[in-house]
Amino acid sequence: MIYLDNAATTFPKPEEVYNAMDKANRELAFNAGRGAYKKAIEAAELIDETKRLIKGLFHADESTAVVFTSSVTHALNQVIGGLTLNKGDTVYITPYEHNAVARALHLYQKIRGFSIDFIPLRKDLRIDIDKMAFLFKQKAPSVVIMNAVSNVTGYILPIEKICTLAKESGAVTVIDAAQAAGLIDIDMRIISADIICFAGHKTLQGPFGIGGFAIKHGVDLIPVFAGGTGSNSLSLDMPDAAPGRYEASSQNIVAIAGLNAALKGLNQEKHLINVRKLTAYLVKKLLEIDKLEIVGTHDIADTIGIISFTVDGYRADEIGMILDDEYDIAVRTGFHCAPYIHEYLSDISNGGTVRVGIGAFNTEEDIDALIEALSTL
Repeated sequence: MIYLDNAATTFPKPEEVYNAMDKANRELAFNAGRGAYKKAIEAAELIDETKRLIKGLFHADESTAVVFTSSVTHALNQVIGGLTLNKGDTVYITPYEHNAVARALHLYQKIRGFSIDFIPLRKDLRIDIDKMAFLFKQKAPSVVIMNAVSNVTGYILPIEKICTLAKESGAVTVIDAAQAAGLIDIDMRIISADIICFAGHKTLQGPFGIGGFAIKHGVDLIPVFAGGTGSNSLSLDMPDAAPGRYEASSQNIVAIAGLNAALKGLNQEKHLINVRKLTAYLVKKLLEIDKLEIVGTHDIADTIGIISFTVDGYRADEIGMILDDEYDIAVRTGFHCAPYIHEYLSDISNGGTVRVGIGAFNTEEDIDALIEALSTL
């Protein structure tokens, strides 16, 4: 199989990830933070080390807390549900947001009554910074939530500029880095982000079952989940401080071991260079096919790893079936759990887009095979 659905989850994983998870399952599958015996302490130390690696990835200071969750969707739900948003508050989001943000906000909006406004796009579907600045002055944001990289088009959003303008209005800033962490550099010393949510199984090349968020000291959330933490068990209240405040339940030590190995083996610069090179090569080749149209912003200066397209005369799912059945090529088709951006892409009649997600293990030969298959349509 030629695997080009890395935007959903990267595959394969580095061999050291598989080895670390197997070893953890056999030798370290204990409840960290609950027992005082050696293996429980060793598990806790592995968790702490992995959190330090996440801090290093985001260039975060020591006061920043890293919270592990079972996925980035759970992380975003904990963050959105934990923000003190009520009637009169305004949350700004981009039209590129995934349903992990869109549905969570919709759910809590019905309960709490805050408003949701959109950061505007230019005609070329890039963020319109000038109009955004104007809107922020007219109606100040309480919270701004943004993708770092679109999971539909691969557009690299100007998160630094968005965060800077949001902070001028005193807003809490949240970045969904599911498609970006481990691929593009996100530096908390430069970008005014209060919270960065990440997925272990995407560009970090780790396993399913682990995600989380990094949260700056002084930014407080209402706990969404409650339960055992291994500390102060006689109290019915969750701990006051992060990360324990947000980490009810046993930690997934096997998945964390896999993430730990992925982070230690990650060469972000090499990863970025390879994916950027293949993205440019893919765009060049796709533009040579007449009946095919790349959708969204696909200037390689601000696009990375993900390209979506439509084909005249075909629905997206038909293309996916042909590629799978006849050529053993795996791509993603449809609306990609991102409802808002498709209003701009004019792809509803096509059943969404065909999405190519490039990963660390893809090659030019993989792209060539895809182009050869598409050229026969």
